[in-house]
Amino acid sequence: MISVSAPLPLTIRPSRSSRTVTSPCASVPVVIALTEYSSIFAFDDTIRSIAVKTASTGPSPPVSACSTESPEAIDDSFDLRQGTFFSLIGDAFATLMHGGDRLIRVVGTVPPDLTTEVEVLIDEKPLRIAMFDYSKRILELSIVISLITAALVYFSLQWLMVRPMRRITQSMTAFRDDPEDAAHSALEPSRRSDEIGIAERELVDMQSRLRAALHQKSRLAALGIAVTKISHDLRGILATARLVSDRIADSDDPEVKRITPTLLGAIDRAVDLCSKTLTFITDKPPELRRSRFPIALLAEEVGQSLAEVVHGDAVWAVHAPDNPMVDADRDQLFRVLSNLGRNALQAGATRVEVSARSTGERIIIDVADNGPGLPPRARERLFQPFSGSARPGSSGLGLAIARELMRAHGGDIRLVRSTGEGSTFELELPEVGSQKTEVRNEKSDALAETV
Repeated sequence: MISVSAPLPLTIRPSRSSRTVTSPCASVPVVIALTEYSSIFAFDDTIRSIAVKTASTGPSPPVSACSTESPEAIDDSFDLRQGTFFSLIGDAFATLMHGGDRLIRVVGTVPPDLTTEVEVLIDEKPLRIAMFDYSKRILELSIVISLITAALVYFSLQWLMVRPMRRITQSMTAFRDDPEDAAHSALEPSRRSDEIGIAERELVDMQSRLRAALHQKSRLAALGIAVTKISHDLRGILATARLVSDRIADSDDPEVKRITPTLLGAIDRAVDLCSKTLTFITDKPPELRRSRFPIALLAEEVGQSLAEVVHGDAVWAVHAPDNPMVDADRDQLFRVLSNLGRNALQAGATRVEVSARSTGERIIIDVADNGPGLPPRARERLFQPFSGSARPGSSGLGLAIARELMRAHGGDIRLVRSTGEGSTFELELPEVGSQKTEVRNEKSDALAETV
C-alpha cells in the first residue's frame, strides 16, 4: 500500500513514460509502481482523502496518507468491485432520496488492468447535490431527445399511415356518393408492398369492377324497359295473329292444313316468350306463402300435371322413403319441379326420378333424368336468363326463375351431373324447425312487407 499526504489540491497524473508521482506532501519525488493507464485524481470539496494501492515488483518507500483533515468515523462503505448493476443503481437512488451528512467510503479498481485499487472518503451532502445537478441535466437531455423522437414518430406515421389511409377513405366516400364518377373517386395506387399498398390496389380493382358492373346494369335496365315495351306490343300483335291462324286452320286447302300446326306452334312459342320476358322483367321479389307439406305428395302432383308431356314409355318416379316435410311456398316449389321435369321430357328423357332426403339441417331434392345431357356451352351459362337454354326455341328463363325462387326460400339449385346418360339437378331447402329456417322466414316476411 502506497499513500500520499498533501494539502488540497492534489493531482496525480500517471504517464506512460514515467512511474514517478510528484506530491506536495513530500519534499522529494515518491516512486510508486503504477501500471500504465491514464487518469486524473483531483481533490475538491467532496473528497476527504484518497488512497491508492497497486501491484509492485519491488519495494516502495512508505509515505503517509493524503488527507484534507484528520480521519473521522466512516458512516457507510461501498465496494464497487462487488456491486452488481442493479444494486449500484439502487444505492444511487437511495443516496438521492434518503442521503444526509454521512461520510462514506468508496473502494474500486482502475481499468483497464484492474490491479490498482483506489479508496476514497467522500462527504455525502455535496455528492448528493452534484448527483441532483447531473440528474437534472440528464432529465433535460431526455426531454429533448423524447421530443425529437416524438416528432419523428409523428411525421413518420403521418407520411406512412395517416396520409395513405386518408386517401383510401376519401376515395371510398367519393365512390359511395357517386360510384359512376371515376374522376372524383379514382385512387392512384402506390408501389408499396405492405398491407396498405395491397389495400390500395385491391380497392382500385374493386371500384373498377363495380363501376363496370353498374354500367352494365344501367344498360341492361334501359334495355329491359325497351324489351318490356316491345314484348307488350308484340304479344298483342301475336294474339291477333293467333286468332287469324285459328280461322286459317278451318280451311279445306290441304296445304294450308299441313302448315297451320307449324304456324300455330311458332306463334304459341313467340307468345310464351313474350309472356316469360314480361314476367321476368316486371316481377317483384317473390312473396312466399309458406306452409308445411310432404315433398313426396307435391312431386306426385307435378308428375300428374305433366301427363300431356309424358308420352309413350316415359316414366315419372318419386322416391322419398322418409317422406320429409318442407316449409316452403307450395305453388312456387311446384313451379320449380314442373320446370325441371318439363325440360327433361322435352329434351328426350324417358325417365325422370324425383328423390328427397333429409340431412338434419337441410332437405335435398334430386331430379334425375336419362336424357342426352346438356352441352358444355349450356352448362357454363345454365342459370343466366336468355342464355342458358340448350333446346332450340327456348328462352332460357325457366332455370333462372327456378334459382331465384329457391334462393328466396333460403336454398339453392345446382347442376350435379350432366353426361350422355342423363342429368341430375339438386335442390336444397332448410329443414323444418331449424334455426336457419326461422331466420330466413323472418327475412322473407320482412321482404314481403317492404314489397
